[in-house]
Amino acid sequence: MEFVSYKNKRVVITGCFSGMGEAATRLLLDLGAEVHGLDYKDCRLPLASFNHVDLREPASIDAAAAKITGRVDALFNCAGLPQTFAPLDVMKANFLGARRLTEDLLPLMGEGSAIASISSTAGLRWSTRMQVSMELINSGSFEAGVKWCEAHMETVAEGYSLSKEALIVWTLLNAAPLIKRGIRINCILPGPTQTPMMDSFESATPKAVLDAAAQPINRRSLPSEQAGPLVFLNSDAASYISGVALPVDGGFMGSLATGQIDLGAMMGAAAAG
Repeated sequence: MEFVSYKNKRVVITGCFSGMGEAATRLLLDLGAEVHGLDYKDCRLPLASFNHVDLREPASIDAAAAKITGRVDALFNCAGLPQTFAPLDVMKANFLGARRLTEDLLPLMGEGSAIASISSTAGLRWSTRMQVSMELINSGSFEAGVKWCEAHMETVAEGYSLSKEALIVWTLLNAAPLIKRGIRINCILPGPTQTPMMDSFESATPKAVLDAAAQPINRRSLPSEQAGPLVFLNSDAASYISGVALPVDGGFMGSLATGQIDLGAMMGAAAAG
């Protein structure tokens, strides 16, 4: 028996065009999944279906979700925008849109299904800013979330960090109610990963911060190295794992927690940059 298999599984994945989402899509296909892709750009992989979606627009999200019929065994929220986009667009795509799509597809998910999202080590302050994320989450709908962001643009800042923090807190918050329905929800926190988005990160982030975030392994991950843990979390092999924000960062979070990486120095480098 294969340890991780997606045979006879119907999955939906956003961000299948490139990066970690594409790597996860390739892995899912190799593992026998029936894959239904959603992205802003065309995906040329051999999917069961593909539809365009703009996660910044609730009407686009609802229309794309309506084209998914039948059961959904696993949902992968992989799409996102870097901080070089307008902060409000980043918040919409990275959190509000992912949440809206998940809510749209939950009626198709039954016992034994699972949700996995891509957050980031950029959301590492989630536990110290829990109240902020909870305010955003509790604002309710996509539209109400946008209004909350517009009223708190100083807090939103570049949008990227807060969107990833909110995704983590939302994942943890939904673990209890969803598991009562037999649905698991988790997310991964990648460290710096060599995807097409890396050029944007390099243009917006001081090199010292990117270098520090790649410690102690001292290299960037490959998209395939993020796809493996992500796909595992939604597999039957992870049937007792829910409400987890899993660092996939080459030891960065562990080194940070034990004082081997100086977060203050990172922030100082960011400020200097």
